[in-house]
Amino acid sequence: MTYAIGLTGGIGSGKTTIANLFATHGITIIDTDAIAHAITAPGGAAMPAIRREFGDTFVAPDGSLDRARMREAVFGDNLAKTRLEAITHPLIRTESERAAAEAEGPYLIFVVPLLVESGTWRQRVQRVLVVDCAEETQIARVMSRNHFTREQVQAIMVRQATRAQRLSAADDVIDNDVQHAPLAPQVDRLHAAYLKLAAQAQGN
Repeated sequence: MTYAIGLTGGIGSGKTTIANLFATHGITIIDTDAIAHAITAPGGAAMPAIRREFGDTFVAPDGSLDRARMREAVFGDNLAKTRLEAITHPLIRTESERAAAEAEGPYLIFVVPLLVESGTWRQRVQRVLVVDCAEETQIARVMSRNHFTREQVQAIMVRQATRAQRLSAADDVIDNDVQHAPLAPQVDRLHAAYLKLAAQAQGN
């Protein structure tokens, strides 16, 4: 199997930005959020089961998941969250494994927002890369990007791993705080390190 890096970070930390920088080096990026959106799009693989489990009210007129309604339903309701994840997680795993099997290049990156929280992803990657920034930076970014209130962002963050928990799980860290270290040199340095580690893993 291709050498795999798990890239994670809290909401608003800049995971996509970092993944895109690795992609400029020709590295395959497998984004589990993108897969989750694809399987809940019109005609998506998860939609028949979601319709059966939750009803038509959770399906938008175009046949996609009504994300706002589902977000409201699962927020603070662990049973509803578990029911949804029982549908989506196996599909996400299957699709991510299929994409990994087709990946070319010396290593690949899985972007997994809840890698630390999941409990299973750590065994599926060789290293964990955390994109780190201050919580206030996260809040400001998400408020600007998603037009959420501070309270809405904080409510999301409370349900994620803490900054300390993510850092304790990290093998590598990229500092993506405002006015801190530039991103490209950090990515370049880690890319060079990952090339060496992948070659060693292959016995080259």
